[in-house]
Amino acid sequence: MRTTLILLVSLFTLPALAGDTKAKAPQAAPAAKPAEAKGPKRIEMQVTADGFAPASIPLKKGEPVKLVVTRVSDETCATDLLIEGTNIKVALPMNKAVEVDYTPKASGKVKFGCAMGMMVSGILLVE
Repeated sequence: MRTTLILLVSLFTLPALAGDTKAKAPQAAPAAKPAEAKGPKRIEMQVTADGFAPASIPLKKGEPVKLVVTRVSDETCATDLLIEGTNIKVALPMNKAVEVDYTPKASGKVKFGCAMGMMVSGILLVE
């Protein structure tokens, strides 16, 4: 009888001492979603020996953009960036990213390029 009593006590006590193996572990709170980037759309560009890359860029009328232009070649006359129909004229030093804020005001093709009559150039395709 004593053995039966010890066995019964053991059956009820051991799980309590060992912990409930069926208990659920606390769940972590869902990860917060990263905040959407605010501000203008960034467009990376390069000036190479072959000219601007990309040479044509689709944009939307009224949507601000930040052109990030890096000149990676000395074999070009595009040491400045001009945007047709604006007063934008910025120097493009070698191997340094230059940020240019631009908001297209009208639909159509807008030429951008070098200060030498835009001989080295590209097109902003504004919808």
